[in-house]
Amino acid sequence: MTQNPEIVNTVAPLANVSLCVKALERAMDRPGHLPGMVCFYGPSGWGKSTAAAYTANRHRAHYIECKSTWSRKATLLAILHEMGIQAPRTIYEMTDVICEQLARSGRPLIIDEMDHLVDKAAVEIIRDLYEGSGAAILLIGEERLPKKLEKWERFHGRILDFVPAQPADLEDSGHLARLYCREVTVEEDLLAEIHKASGGSVRRICVNLERVQEEALARGLESIGRADWGKRSFFTGHAPTRRV
Repeated sequence: MTQNPEIVNTVAPLANVSLCVKALERAMDRPGHLPGMVCFYGPSGWGKSTAAAYTANRHRAHYIECKSTWSRKATLLAILHEMGIQAPRTIYEMTDVICEQLARSGRPLIIDEMDHLVDKAAVEIIRDLYEGSGAAILLIGEERLPKKLEKWERFHGRILDFVPAQPADLEDSGHLARLYCREVTVEEDLLAEIHKASGGSVRRICVNLERVQEEALARGLESIGRADWGKRSFFTGHAPTRRV
């Protein structure tokens, strides 16, 4: 399958990228008698959507990222747009066209921000697509997504596996530093502090790395360590206490 080098070469080989790829592959390679939906879930900021984009590119999956305003119809329209197919007039026809396309192409479907469809009680439209196509479907959402899905027994019973995303480790932090801090070297002692302060969040690690790189460049440093950073604070996601 063809890959977009622009995406492949700008995604660090993080643990969650590997987990996401393997989750979808498990559904794609399943025996015919097993269900074909998998759920990849975890807290915001842990790099799930980046992992999903890489996975979609690697396996030529149809990929949509749900919005809080989407209805069932809006979801189907987004999938049809992703497929490059002119939308029929009715939801019934849209569902049939999508099912046919998934079944004929053999390509998987990735639904990111699945929580929005759960909150709108629109999950059954995804089950309809699965039942009508037999396609591998990867659902991506927040930490409570598996618990939320228990409300829909028929949907929940068609999940092959629940795969929890993992907090970024120190090795992940190193990969991100090499990817995003290309103008300076972040020394190991400072990288360890960044990892600790970021609480496992890929997003916060990236914010802190950018701050470190800006500081190093402003001071003309080619590398920066814990001593160079001094008593400056790291971004932890918590607003600073106001001093009155």
